Amino acid sequence: METTNFTDIFKSSILEKTSSFSIIDSSIGLVVSFLIGLFIYWVYKKTFSGVIYSHSFNISLIIMSMATALIIMGISSNVLLSLGMVGALSIVRFRTPIKDPMDLVYLFWAIIAGILCGAGFIPLVLIGSVAIGIVLLLFINKIRVEDPYLLVIKYSDSSIEHSLEHFIAGHAKKHTVKSKSVVAGDDYEATYEIRVKDNNLSFIHEISDMEGVKSAIMLSYDGNFTA
Repeated sequence: METTNFTDIFKSSILEKTSSFSIIDSSIGLVVSFLIGLFIYWVYKKTFSGVIYSHSFNISLIIMSMATALIIMGISSNVLLSLGMVGALSIVRFRTPIKDPMDLVYLFWAIIAGILCGAGFIPLVLIGSVAIGIVLLLFINKIRVEDPYLLVIKYSDSSIEHSLEHFIAGHAKKHTVKSKSVVAGDDYEATYEIRVKDNNLSFIHEISDMEGVKSAIMLSYDGNFTA
């Protein structure tokens, strides 16, 4: 009759599951994911052009890269663990709104970097991260695309519409009428999409001083509306 001792139980429950675990490989993956996370942190800080910079969000990119690497290391050597991890992650709901599309780019970058580090594709993640960083630094910091403005004008006399069109055409490189509507009674509202010359917005004061104009508002959209 065979007997089962504590050593047999310990060997079957722990040692067999960790037989393929490599401390050196795991350490290298974690270190590389941390360094890539720091690189993402630096690129995000250099290329941020929003309204309010969030340091906590930037730090979360580093942690996300390392945490993703840990998950991939764990599930890559155990099929049952991978199925359980997929089930656990499927019930997670992230309720923090992401307003800037570029934030999603950095989140996706951090996750992909963590996956590649956890899977052991160190050269690929290094080459890819450097390439992505160069593209972001080049297109956001060096190549500036002129954003359009929205000019919202409220006026009480429809006869000045031709004068408004002529005045806007003389101060903008390009303008397009987006909408015109009757607000209430004899009040009118017109919205123009314009691209200003030399970033000169002073002409809005001249529009607001025109006879029949009640208000003139200039809006720029870069993920958030700012007046």
